Amino acid sequence: MKSHQTAQTMKAATAAKKLGVYLEATPAEFQKGEVSRAELNELQANPPEWLRELRTNGPHPRPVVAARLGVSIAGLARGGVTEALTTEQIETLKKDSPEWLEKERATQAEVRKEAERIKNKKSAENADND
Repeated sequence: MKSHQTAQTMKAATAAKKLGVYLEATPAEFQKGEVSRAELNELQANPPEWLRELRTNGPHPRPVVAARLGVSIAGLARGGVTEALTTEQIETLKKDSPEWLEKERATQAEVRKEAERIKNKKSAENADND
């Protein structure tokens, strides 16, 4: 038996997700290739210009858009946002503050509040059991 390990690789889509960028906006050579764990670590540690530009200006994938707007991904869909948005588009949405965005932010705040309440309740129960 051989004891050498092959390099662990991932599809470009997985790497883009881990990097927090929109795959379709990445360079063609990135989209078509596979990325090793070492290459991903290098991209995270020393991002090239294209990666810095995407992270700063977008277009951003839906999870990043949702986080920047303070809503859930489902909330984006309910608000009609199904495409990647640039930083400028996100800032415009924040400034315009449409009704759906305000509603989704309130919903998200309630979800966080409830999650915190449950966490505190479980912590108290665990402390009582110790």
